[in-house]
Amino acid sequence: MKEVKPVARVAATVSIPGSKSVTHRALIVAGLAEGESHLREFLDCEDTVYTMLALRHLGVHLSGAGDTVTVRGTGGMFAAREEAKEIFLGNSGTSFRLLLAVFALARGRFRLSGTPRMHRRPVGELVAALKSLGVDASCTEAEGFPPVALRASGIRGGMVQMAGSRSSQFISALLLAGPYAEKGIEIEVTGNLVSRPYVDLTVEAMERFGISVVREGYRYFRVIPGRAYQARDYTIEGDVSSASYFWAAAAVTGGSVTTTNVYPDATRQGDIGLLSILEQMGCTIERGPDRVVVRGGRLSGIEVDMGSMPDMVPTLAAIAAFADGDTAIRNVAHLRDKESDRLRAVALEWRRLGIPVKELADGLVIPGGTRPSGAVVDPHDDHRLAMALAVLGLRTPGVKIRDEQCVSKSFPDFWKQWDRLGT
Repeated sequence: MKEVKPVARVAATVSIPGSKSVTHRALIVAGLAEGESHLREFLDCEDTVYTMLALRHLGVHLSGAGDTVTVRGTGGMFAAREEAKEIFLGNSGTSFRLLLAVFALARGRFRLSGTPRMHRRPVGELVAALKSLGVDASCTEAEGFPPVALRASGIRGGMVQMAGSRSSQFISALLLAGPYAEKGIEIEVTGNLVSRPYVDLTVEAMERFGISVVREGYRYFRVIPGRAYQARDYTIEGDVSSASYFWAAAAVTGGSVTTTNVYPDATRQGDIGLLSILEQMGCTIERGPDRVVVRGGRLSGIEVDMGSMPDMVPTLAAIAAFADGDTAIRNVAHLRDKESDRLRAVALEWRRLGIPVKELADGLVIPGGTRPSGAVVDPHDDHRLAMALAVLGLRTPGVKIRDEQCVSKSFPDFWKQWDRLGT
């Protein structure tokens, strides 16, 4: 159990580790590429390890020294295997969804599974799309949910329609596998696509490794067959989601935090949008070529659509507790399918601290100006809740977080960095 120590006013510089989202995508495209790639500033965390272990089962050779991982790709060629193989992916939704399409390219029988929580996270639309593209795939327990069995023999490809309201990872999965589908892949997205910046990260990774995607905004995507990813030396930028907790520390204490290895003007990580929200709430932001400085000020509540950056909802909910007036967060119903039901979990744990959060079907309302009180809180085995609860603890004596090591899912050194804020 971790007790968070309050800090009167933070003043710190923090080097942000590599992006989890970019690391997953870089691993996959390098694993499918022809030749040997070198991934620098690699994020070694629980989720990326699951992706690495799974790729090894496909014949991808990975080795590492320090923060650089060398990937010898398969060129999209996979040896046939006779025995069935179980691929366990923990509670890494990114690993599970992106790799489901990659394993469909292989030759053999696979069963992709995970933790009990992973088995409650929907994949039905992706499974249905793969089936329409010629893949023998089925959910083995509950329809629409993991585990998923594959009798893999490649992807025929073609046109598929997919709803955009559930998860952008379904689109990303098909795009990443697209160059090796026999007929390529065309995707028509129906409805509003959530978490759009993550698709941009996918397309960017593909382009960096030599594959162009034809697209019309977020409504239509096409990957032409017949070309392979090409190996690259690739540096992974810092994780904006991880940086957000340190920006929040400056916001709630009225202090100043500089985060380095963050590229505010160049990144396609959607969570960079939190900076504009902080400015609207009363913080001062300095954007440099490779860093961000956040200085806290008097905070005001805000009403905001967080559909493009849902992972920032717990962070914003922590900041909002110390603002003047209410903060209303909308358009994030898809947060219920994350590592936890994040809307329900935030409401429960914030209330445990005396913050009367109102849970909506697609969001939250956080009243500002309350005086939280210390308590033992449960992050629901969700790394983003644990780190957001740490923000609340900076202004609230007696906040004790159970299962604090769940942060290893994305940021193994988080507590080491966090404890330095008070020194």
